[in-house]
Amino acid sequence: MYVASGFGITGGAHRLWTHKSYKATLPLKIFLLLCFSSAGQNSLVQWVRDHRVHHKYSDTDADPHNANRGLFFSHIGWLMMKKNPEVILRGKQMDMSDIESDPLIRAYERNFNVLKLLFCYLIPTMTGIWLWNENWKCAVAWQCFIRFLSMFHSELTVNSLAHAYGYKPYNRHIIPAENRFVAFCTLGEGWHNYHHAFPFDYKAAEHFDFFNFATKFIRFFEKIGWAYDLREASAEVINSMAQRSGDGTPVHFPLSLDVTNNRASG
Repeated sequence: MYVASGFGITGGAHRLWTHKSYKATLPLKIFLLLCFSSAGQNSLVQWVRDHRVHHKYSDTDADPHNANRGLFFSHIGWLMMKKNPEVILRGKQMDMSDIESDPLIRAYERNFNVLKLLFCYLIPTMTGIWLWNENWKCAVAWQCFIRFLSMFHSELTVNSLAHAYGYKPYNRHIIPAENRFVAFCTLGEGWHNYHHAFPFDYKAAEHFDFFNFATKFIRFFEKIGWAYDLREASAEVINSMAQRSGDGTPVHFPLSLDVTNNRASG
């Protein structure tokens, strides 16, 4: 369930609907919506709007989780406080026509609270009780608290830890950074310096082979014909930005030495 919840956020709300980094068939969209329901997040429309505002006004007063306001605020404080008026203003101005005009998403939003209750709490809890006679207290503890809260806070580390700690091989002038711990916890969302440099890339990273499980899922669905038109930045554009704006650090092991040498010699 942790992986399903994570893929609903990373592969669905984030890479598909916010950034339109690939296209999906109806079966995959439905699957992603159910996975997203299991994550216990805000509604999909709210999620997409906030994230688009975050990218357009990253770490300013218009950013819902502005990292300049401190680690606690960017992690969870922004969910506990009233939004900055600038966030509300820019959210109203954000183009959401592609999401709001989608009949599938409109139907999903109408039933979101019921689907969230079913797929985030009831079905995960009852599955263990029905299939392997799990004690109901244990089932509730694991699914409604441990699983839900671990994924919830893992995803929030993208806004906090990946905007506070890490290296910046692509753009040293922005706050988002490459953070391996965040990438591991979030199925591949921690390569954040790259993602803010190239938000349209379906991999949300230069490479797919290191702590980037969501990308592997998308590639699997491409093979079976459920995902298509995957968008990614070219090697020439990536290297050009890294040489021009990066801080000189390697991308990640085990490819870091080769990448660094290639860029240094370029």
